[in-house]
Amino acid sequence: MKQKCEVLLVATALLLLSSIGFSQNWSIVLHGGAGGMEPADFTPEQLATYQNELKNALDIGKRILSGGGSSLDAVEQVVRYLEDCPLFNAGKGAVFTHDGHNELDAAIMDGSNLAAGAVAGVGDVKNPISLAKLVMLKSPHVLLVGKGASEFARLHGATMVDSGYFYTKPRWDDLQRVLEHEKMGTVGCVALDVNGNLAAATSTGGMTNKRWGRVGDAPIIGAGTYANNATCAISATGHGEYFIRYTVAHDISALMEYKGLSLNEAALMVVNSKLVKAGGSGGVIGVDSKGNICMVMNTSGMFRAFAKSDGQEGVAVFNK
Repeated sequence: MKQKCEVLLVATALLLLSSIGFSQNWSIVLHGGAGGMEPADFTPEQLATYQNELKNALDIGKRILSGGGSSLDAVEQVVRYLEDCPLFNAGKGAVFTHDGHNELDAAIMDGSNLAAGAVAGVGDVKNPISLAKLVMLKSPHVLLVGKGASEFARLHGATMVDSGYFYTKPRWDDLQRVLEHEKMGTVGCVALDVNGNLAAATSTGGMTNKRWGRVGDAPIIGAGTYANNATCAISATGHGEYFIRYTVAHDISALMEYKGLSLNEAALMVVNSKLVKAGGSGGVIGVDSKGNICMVMNTSGMFRAFAKSDGQEGVAVFNK
Protein backbone atom coordinates (compact mmCIF):
# COMPACT_ATOMS: atom_id res chain seq x y z
CA MET A 1 0.00 0.00 0.00
CA LYS A 2 2.83 2.35 0.93
CA GLN A 3 4.57 1.66 -2.40
CA LYS A 4 1.36 2.43 -4.33
CA CYS A 5 0.99 5.74 -2.48
CA GLU A 6 4.58 6.69 -3.31
CA VAL A 7 4.03 5.91 -7.00
CA LEU A 8 0.85 7.98 -6.95
CA LEU A 9 2.66 10.92 -5.33
CA VAL A 10 5.44 10.80 -7.94
CA ALA A 11 2.90 10.64 -10.77
CA THR A 12 0.98 13.57 -9.29
CA ALA A 13 4.16 15.61 -8.95
CA LEU A 14 5.16 14.93 -12.55
CA LEU A 15 1.69 15.90 -13.73
CA LEU A 16 1.88 19.14 -11.73
CA LEU A 17 5.32 19.99 -13.14
CA SER A 18 4.04 19.31 -16.65
CA SER A 19 1.03 21.57 -16.10
CA ILE A 20 3.26 24.52 -15.22
CA GLY A 21 5.50 24.02 -18.22
CA PHE A 22 8.44 22.26 -16.55
CA SER A 23 10.24 19.48 -18.38
CA GLN A 24 13.70 17.98 -18.48
CA ASN A 25 14.13 18.96 -22.12
CA TRP A 26 16.57 21.66 -23.15
CA SER A 27 18.27 22.68 -26.38
CA ILE A 28 20.97 25.13 -27.36
CA VAL A 29 22.42 26.35 -30.65
CA LEU A 30 25.20 28.86 -31.24
CA HIS A 31 26.87 30.44 -34.24
CA GLY A 32 30.08 32.27 -34.97
CA GLY A 33 29.10 33.89 -38.24
CA ALA A 34 28.21 32.84 -41.79
CA GLY A 35 30.01 33.57 -45.03
CA GLY A 36 31.85 32.28 -48.06
CA MET A 37 34.26 30.04 -46.18
CA GLU A 38 35.59 26.93 -47.94
CA PRO A 39 37.73 24.06 -46.63
CA ALA A 40 40.68 25.40 -48.64
CA ASP A 41 40.56 28.62 -46.59
CA PHE A 42 41.77 26.83 -43.45
CA THR A 43 44.71 24.72 -42.46
CA PRO A 44 43.74 21.61 -40.47
CA GLU A 45 45.13 23.31 -37.36
CA GLN A 46 43.09 26.48 -37.91
CA LEU A 47 39.91 24.51 -38.48
CA ALA A 48 40.51 22.45 -35.35
CA THR A 49 41.01 25.67 -33.35
CA TYR A 50 37.69 27.10 -34.52
CA GLN A 51 35.88 23.84 -33.80
CA ASN A 52 37.44 23.63 -30.34
CA GLU A 53 36.36 27.17 -29.44
CA LEU A 54 32.80 26.45 -30.63
CA LYS A 55 32.81 23.31 -28.48
CA ASN A 56 34.09 25.23 -25.45
CA ALA A 57 31.29 27.78 -25.84
CA LEU A 58 28.74 25.01 -26.28
CA ASP A 59 29.91 23.29 -23.10
CA ILE A 60 29.24 26.47 -21.12
CA GLY A 61 25.62 26.52 -22.28
CA LYS A 62 25.21 22.79 -21.71
CA ARG A 63 26.37 23.06 -18.10
CA ILE A 64 23.94 25.87 -17.36
CA LEU A 65 20.92 24.24 -19.00
CA SER A 66 21.54 20.69 -17.77
CA GLY A 67 21.83 22.09 -14.25
CA GLY A 68 18.41 23.70 -14.49
CA GLY A 69 19.69 27.19 -15.27
CA SER A 70 17.80 29.69 -17.38
CA SER A 71 18.02 30.05 -21.13
CA LEU A 72 18.71 33.76 -20.60
CA ASP A 73 21.81 33.02 -18.53
CA ALA A 74 22.92 30.36 -20.99
CA VAL A 75 22.80 32.56 -24.08
CA GLU A 76 24.52 35.43 -22.27
CA GLN A 77 27.39 33.32 -20.99
CA VAL A 78 27.91 31.54 -24.31
CA VAL A 79 28.05 34.83 -26.18
CA ARG A 80 30.39 36.32 -23.54
CA TYR A 81 32.80 33.47 -24.21
CA LEU A 82 32.63 34.10 -27.96
CA GLU A 83 33.11 37.83 -27.39
CA ASP A 84 36.30 37.07 -25.44
CA CYS A 85 37.62 34.82 -28.24
CA PRO A 86 39.57 36.81 -30.87
CA LEU A 87 38.60 34.36 -33.64
CA PHE A 88 35.12 35.83 -34.02
CA ASN A 89 33.84 39.25 -35.04
CA ALA A 90 32.49 40.28 -31.65
CA GLY A 91 34.14 41.73 -28.55
CA LYS A 92 37.89 41.06 -28.60
CA GLY A 93 37.89 40.01 -32.26
CA ALA A 94 35.72 42.84 -33.58
CA VAL A 95 36.55 44.23 -37.01
CA PHE A 96 37.61 47.84 -37.59
CA THR A 97 35.59 50.69 -39.03
CA HIS A 98 36.85 52.87 -41.89
CA ASP A 99 38.33 55.23 -39.29
CA GLY A 100 40.21 52.44 -37.51
CA HIS A 101 37.91 52.12 -34.52
CA ASN A 102 35.75 49.32 -33.12
CA GLU A 103 31.98 49.82 -32.83
CA LEU A 104 30.22 46.94 -31.11
CA ASP A 105 26.55 45.98 -31.17
CA ALA A 106 24.63 43.38 -29.17
CA ALA A 107 21.11 42.35 -28.21
CA ILE A 108 19.42 39.87 -25.91
CA MET A 109 15.76 38.85 -25.61
CA ASP A 110 13.72 36.88 -23.09
CA GLY A 111 11.03 34.80 -24.78
CA SER A 112 9.00 34.41 -21.57
CA ASN A 113 7.91 38.07 -21.48
CA LEU A 114 9.35 39.62 -24.70
CA ALA A 115 11.70 41.78 -22.64
CA ALA A 116 14.73 42.88 -24.64
CA GLY A 117 17.86 44.97 -24.35
CA ALA A 118 20.35 46.14 -26.96
CA VAL A 119 23.36 48.39 -27.45
CA ALA A 120 25.01 49.77 -30.57
CA GLY A 121 28.20 51.63 -31.41
CA VAL A 122 30.04 51.01 -28.14
CA GLY A 123 33.83 50.89 -28.10
CA ASP A 124 34.84 50.66 -24.46
CA VAL A 125 32.72 47.86 -22.99
CA LYS A 126 34.40 44.45 -22.71
CA ASN A 127 31.23 42.38 -23.10
CA PRO A 128 28.46 44.18 -25.01
CA ILE A 129 26.05 41.25 -24.54
CA SER A 130 26.09 41.71 -20.77
CA LEU A 131 25.53 45.44 -21.22
CA ALA A 132 22.53 44.61 -23.41
CA LYS A 133 21.20 42.45 -20.58
CA LEU A 134 21.68 45.35 -18.15
CA VAL A 135 19.70 47.60 -20.49
CA MET A 136 16.91 45.03 -20.43
CA LEU A 137 16.92 44.58 -16.66
CA LYS A 138 17.94 48.00 -15.34
CA SER A 139 16.40 50.53 -17.71
CA PRO A 140 12.99 51.30 -19.20
CA HIS A 141 14.54 51.26 -22.68
CA VAL A 142 15.40 48.64 -25.29
CA LEU A 143 18.27 50.16 -27.31
CA LEU A 144 21.08 52.46 -26.15
CA VAL A 145 23.82 53.72 -28.47
CA GLY A 146 27.31 55.20 -28.38
CA LYS A 147 28.35 57.45 -25.51
CA GLY A 148 25.00 57.08 -23.77
CA ALA A 149 25.38 53.29 -23.72
CA SER A 150 28.90 53.67 -22.29
CA GLU A 151 27.67 56.07 -19.60
CA PHE A 152 24.96 53.59 -18.66
CA ALA A 153 27.58 50.82 -18.55
CA ARG A 154 29.76 52.76 -16.10
CA LEU A 155 26.77 53.63 -13.95
CA HIS A 156 25.88 49.95 -13.59
CA GLY A 157 29.36 48.56 -13.08
CA ALA A 158 30.00 46.92 -16.44
CA THR A 159 33.62 46.04 -17.21
CA MET A 160 35.13 48.90 -19.21
CA VAL A 161 38.28 48.64 -21.32
CA ASP A 162 40.60 50.89 -23.28
CA SER A 163 39.91 50.80 -27.01
CA GLY A 164 43.27 49.07 -27.53
CA TYR A 165 41.81 45.93 -25.96
CA PHE A 166 39.94 45.18 -29.17
CA TYR A 167 43.01 45.32 -31.42
CA THR A 168 43.96 42.09 -33.14
CA LYS A 169 46.39 42.06 -36.05
CA PRO A 170 44.26 39.88 -38.38
CA ARG A 171 41.31 42.29 -38.05
CA TRP A 172 43.59 45.29 -38.60
CA ASP A 173 45.01 43.62 -41.70
CA ASP A 174 41.46 43.07 -42.96
CA LEU A 175 40.90 46.81 -42.84
CA GLN A 176 44.19 47.59 -44.57
CA ARG A 177 43.31 45.31 -47.45
CA VAL A 178 39.80 46.82 -47.66
CA LEU A 179 38.44 43.48 -48.76
CA GLU A 180 36.07 43.35 -51.66
CA HIS A 181 33.86 41.07 -49.60
CA GLU A 182 33.76 42.58 -46.16
CA LYS A 183 34.21 40.27 -43.21
CA MET A 184 31.22 39.17 -41.23
CA GLY A 185 31.39 36.95 -38.18
CA THR A 186 28.63 37.89 -35.81
CA VAL A 187 28.20 35.51 -32.86
CA GLY A 188 24.94 34.39 -31.33
CA CYS A 189 23.17 31.82 -29.21
CA VAL A 190 19.59 30.61 -28.72
CA ALA A 191 18.34 28.27 -26.03
CA LEU A 192 15.35 26.51 -24.49
CA ASP A 193 15.60 25.74 -20.78
CA VAL A 194 13.89 23.09 -18.65
CA ASN A 195 11.20 25.58 -17.66
CA GLY A 196 10.14 25.97 -21.28
CA ASN A 197 11.59 29.48 -21.65
CA LEU A 198 13.35 30.63 -24.81
CA ALA A 199 16.07 33.26 -25.14
CA ALA A 200 18.26 34.69 -27.87
CA ALA A 201 21.48 36.72 -27.86
CA THR A 202 23.59 38.21 -30.65
CA SER A 203 26.82 40.24 -30.65
CA THR A 204 28.93 41.70 -33.44
CA GLY A 205 31.64 44.11 -34.49
CA GLY A 206 29.71 44.82 -37.69
CA MET A 207 31.31 45.05 -41.12
CA THR A 208 34.96 45.74 -41.90
CA ASN A 209 35.43 49.30 -43.19
CA LYS A 210 31.93 50.43 -42.15
CA ARG A 211 31.33 54.19 -41.98
CA TRP A 212 29.11 56.88 -40.47
CA GLY A 213 28.04 54.95 -37.39
CA ARG A 214 26.49 52.15 -39.42
CA VAL A 215 24.46 49.69 -37.33
CA GLY A 216 23.46 46.27 -38.59
CA ASP A 217 20.74 43.82 -37.66
CA ALA A 218 22.28 42.25 -34.52
CA PRO A 219 20.94 44.85 -32.01
CA ILE A 220 17.65 45.34 -33.86
CA ILE A 221 14.95 43.30 -32.14
CA GLY A 222 13.05 41.34 -34.78
CA ALA A 223 15.80 41.63 -37.38
CA GLY A 224 18.87 39.83 -36.05
CA THR A 225 17.57 38.81 -32.63
CA TYR A 226 14.17 37.61 -31.45
CA ALA A 227 12.64 35.27 -28.84
CA ASN A 228 9.05 34.39 -28.04
CA ASN A 229 8.00 31.38 -25.97
CA ALA A 230 4.98 30.93 -28.24
CA THR A 231 7.19 30.23 -31.26
CA CYS A 232 10.97 30.32 -31.29
CA ALA A 233 14.25 32.05 -30.52
CA ILE A 234 16.37 33.28 -33.43
CA SER A 235 19.87 34.73 -33.85
CA ALA A 236 21.01 35.82 -37.30
CA THR A 237 24.29 36.49 -39.05
CA GLY A 238 25.00 37.96 -42.46
CA HIS A 239 24.46 41.13 -44.48
CA GLY A 240 22.62 43.15 -41.87
CA GLU A 241 20.86 45.62 -44.16
CA TYR A 242 18.83 42.79 -45.70
CA PHE A 243 18.05 41.22 -42.34
CA ILE A 244 16.74 44.58 -41.14
CA ARG A 245 14.64 45.29 -44.21
CA TYR A 246 13.10 41.82 -44.17
CA THR A 247 12.81 41.62 -40.35
CA VAL A 248 14.20 38.12 -40.67
CA ALA A 249 14.09 36.92 -37.06
CA HIS A 250 10.51 38.04 -36.46
CA ASP A 251 9.40 36.89 -39.90
CA ILE A 252 10.39 33.33 -39.00
CA SER A 253 8.40 33.60 -35.78
CA ALA A 254 5.40 35.07 -37.59
CA LEU A 255 5.37 32.29 -40.19
CA MET A 256 5.23 29.79 -37.35
CA GLU A 257 2.53 31.67 -35.44
CA TYR A 258 0.23 32.66 -38.28
CA LYS A 259 0.84 29.99 -40.94
CA GLY A 260 1.62 27.04 -38.69
CA LEU A 261 4.98 26.34 -40.30
CA SER A 262 7.62 24.40 -38.42
CA LEU A 263 10.76 26.21 -37.31
CA ASN A 264 12.84 24.66 -40.08
CA GLU A 265 10.21 25.32 -42.75
CA ALA A 266 9.94 28.96 -41.73
CA ALA A 267 13.70 29.46 -41.59
CA LEU A 268 14.21 27.86 -45.00
CA MET A 269 11.49 30.04 -46.54
CA VAL A 270 13.00 33.26 -45.18
CA VAL A 271 16.72 32.55 -45.55
CA ASN A 272 16.85 30.38 -48.67
CA SER A 273 13.96 31.96 -50.57
CA LYS A 274 13.11 35.51 -49.48
CA LEU A 275 16.67 36.59 -48.75
CA VAL A 276 18.16 34.88 -51.78
CA LYS A 277 15.66 36.58 -54.09
CA ALA A 278 16.49 39.93 -52.48
CA GLY A 279 20.24 39.38 -52.78
CA GLY A 280 20.91 38.97 -49.06
CA SER A 281 23.41 36.43 -47.74
CA GLY A 282 23.73 34.89 -44.31
CA GLY A 283 22.12 32.41 -41.96
CA VAL A 284 20.15 31.88 -38.78
CA ILE A 285 20.12 29.55 -35.83
CA GLY A 286 16.87 28.81 -34.01
CA VAL A 287 15.15 26.72 -31.38
CA ASP A 288 11.41 26.32 -30.88
CA SER A 289 9.27 25.78 -27.80
CA LYS A 290 9.57 21.98 -28.16
CA GLY A 291 13.34 22.00 -28.43
CA ASN A 292 13.56 21.51 -32.19
CA ILE A 293 16.52 23.35 -33.68
CA CYS A 294 17.52 24.81 -37.03
CA MET A 295 20.80 25.98 -38.53
CA VAL A 296 19.98 27.41 -41.94
CA MET A 297 22.26 29.37 -44.26
CA ASN A 298 22.41 30.46 -47.90
CA THR A 299 26.22 30.74 -47.75
CA SER A 300 28.90 28.08 -48.13
CA GLY A 301 29.48 27.98 -44.40
CA MET A 302 28.49 29.06 -40.91
CA PHE A 303 30.42 28.37 -37.73
CA ARG A 304 27.86 26.57 -35.57
CA ALA A 305 27.27 24.08 -32.77
CA PHE A 306 24.30 22.58 -30.97
CA ALA A 307 23.37 20.29 -28.10
CA LYS A 308 20.14 18.78 -26.77
CA SER A 309 19.17 17.09 -23.54
CA ASP A 310 18.72 13.77 -25.35
CA GLY A 311 22.46 13.62 -25.99
CA GLN A 312 22.51 14.88 -29.55
CA GLU A 313 25.20 17.44 -30.26
CA GLY A 314 27.54 18.57 -32.99
CA VAL A 315 29.93 21.19 -34.32
CA ALA A 316 30.08 22.20 -38.00
CA VAL A 317 31.54 24.86 -40.27
CA PHE A 318 30.67 24.16 -43.90
CA ASN A 319 27.29 23.88 -45.59
CA LYS A 320 27.91 20.36 -46.86
